[in-house]
Amino acid sequence: MTDREGTTMSAADGGPDGGAEGTAAAGPGKDVRVEDSAAFPGEPDALDRLWTPHRMVYIQGEGKPDDPADAEQCPFCAGPGRSDEDALIVHRGTSAFVILNLFPYNSGHLLVCPYRHVADYTELTEQEVLEVAELTRTAMRVVRAVSKPAGFNLGMNQGEVAGAGIAAHLHQHVVPRWQGDANFLPIVARTKALPILLADTRRMFAEAWPDGEAADG
Repeated sequence: MTDREGTTMSAADGGPDGGAEGTAAAGPGKDVRVEDSAAFPGEPDALDRLWTPHRMVYIQGEGKPDDPADAEQCPFCAGPGRSDEDALIVHRGTSAFVILNLFPYNSGHLLVCPYRHVADYTELTEQEVLEVAELTRTAMRVVRAVSKPAGFNLGMNQGEVAGAGIAAHLHQHVVPRWQGDANFLPIVARTKALPILLADTRRMFAEAWPDGEAADG
C-alpha cells in the first residue's frame, strides 16, 4: 500500500511496522495503493464532497411526460394501474388517491392526486375537491401519528412557472416539517438527508390509515 508520502506497504507486513491494523485494511496477500490527491488536477480547498449521483434521475427529468397533454405518459395516471408497493400508493379513494413523492423534500412527503388527468384546480368536480381536501386532512393525521412532525407545508403548484414538476396533472403536496430540517445541506449543498426508505414509509403510512387496511391494489 502506498501512503501519502509514497511508501509502499504490503498486507503481509501489516503496514510499515508490520502491525495487525495494516493487514486488516489491505487484506491478506494484497498490496493496496492509496493515491495522493495532489497528483490529480484540481484546486484543493476546504470543502468536502457529498456525491449524490441518484439525483441525476430528477435533474434529467426522468418520469416527466414529453407531452404534458398525453395522459398515457403521466406517472400520476400510470400509478393507480400498478401495485401499491410499486407505485408507492398509500391510500386509494373514490376519486383521488394518496401517493409518496418519489423526490421528497422531507421524509413522508405525500401527494394527493385526483385519478382524472386534470391540470387546474378550478377544473375539479365538487366530488374531487371534497375528496382531495378530506384525504389531505387524513394524510396530516396519519403523518402526525407515525412521524411526529412539528408542522406541515400544504399546497399546489399551479403551472410550471409556479414550480410544478408535472403541471399537467394536479397534485396537492403534504410536506411534514421538523424543527431544524432546513439545515445547511438543502440550503448550501441542495441535498436532503432522508433517514428512511420510501417503501418503509409507504408501508407505515398505509398501515396507519384510519380504515385500518393497507391498500393492496
